[in-house]
Amino acid sequence: MLYHWIAITAIRRNDAAHCQTSKPKAPFRTMTACLAISDQSIAKAVTILAAGQLVAFPTETVYGLGADATNAAAVARIFAAKQRPAFNPLISHVASTDAAFALGQKTPIAAALAAAFWPGPLTLILQRSDDCPVAMLTTAGLDKIGVRVPAHRGAQTLLQAFGKPIAAPSANPSGRISPSTAKHVLDGLGGRLDLVLDGGSCESGLESTIIDCTGDAARLLRPGGITREALAAALTAANCNPQIDIAEPLADHENPVAPGQLASHYAPKAAVRLMAKTSTADEELIGFGTVSGAGKLALNLSPSADLVEAAANLFSMLHAVDAADIAKIAIAPIPDIGLGEAINDRLRRAAAPR
Repeated sequence: MLYHWIAITAIRRNDAAHCQTSKPKAPFRTMTACLAISDQSIAKAVTILAAGQLVAFPTETVYGLGADATNAAAVARIFAAKQRPAFNPLISHVASTDAAFALGQKTPIAAALAAAFWPGPLTLILQRSDDCPVAMLTTAGLDKIGVRVPAHRGAQTLLQAFGKPIAAPSANPSGRISPSTAKHVLDGLGGRLDLVLDGGSCESGLESTIIDCTGDAARLLRPGGITREALAAALTAANCNPQIDIAEPLADHENPVAPGQLASHYAPKAAVRLMAKTSTADEELIGFGTVSGAGKLALNLSPSADLVEAAANLFSMLHAVDAADIAKIAIAPIPDIGLGEAINDRLRRAAAPR
């Protein structure tokens, strides 16, 4: 297997201090329960999803806000809870490769990447199958569908128990920092969903890599935990065209064909300045490698300049700065190689005008 990511091997123990019932927030009226993953909590989640309501659950990347992907009314609740524009499509999560290719058309490129990286942090964009049961709202009315088979054991247990595709963007208000813990979900969306399944901290910390498999060459729509080099190696090994085209930035009149393509995304409340080696008096500097953190928290994504560690820490550190009510963030340079490509993608969107 050609993985360049950290695999989840166990469901982490629930942190009771972080997983607490959340009271409703105006204008929403739902009491949000937070439960450690167990047979009982999975059964409760399945009941909630079958009723057309929302459940947040962990994956190896970030926490997802889940609804029955085949139920348009349920999917509409995702858009309402996140305040997400309806033109921004959602990824459908399924338990197996066979289930994924029942929703979209298998191409040689898709088959090769699925064999190499599923289950795992890879989303494939496929042409919708003629009999695809996923609601058109899930795909924002497009004739393409994003599908993923997650590796996280808790996510797998939920998907197998529910038996249908689960639409699940990141479980945070639209455009804000993705959640890597149950507490992040409750802080952002508490009162807007029925249940958070707490599986501990997400290992990867970055959303899935998204590849459009509908053309003659693979096209990278969003970099993530699987690098371009690993993707090309998998395609070469399968005797497929190893070329990886890069999607151009969206023009003002264009709508996204996959999540994570909007110019401003993953943003903290604080203003963000990139490529900083020093900070001003009113900035919190998040360091990397030999550039030390400075300020109230003095955070460093990875003192050893390990890009895997930096990816895992990115969103949790941005959440920590937000929680400290810091108005400005400076972030040290990150090498734009390997996982650094995905980290820098998230940082550029976090720093974009809002």
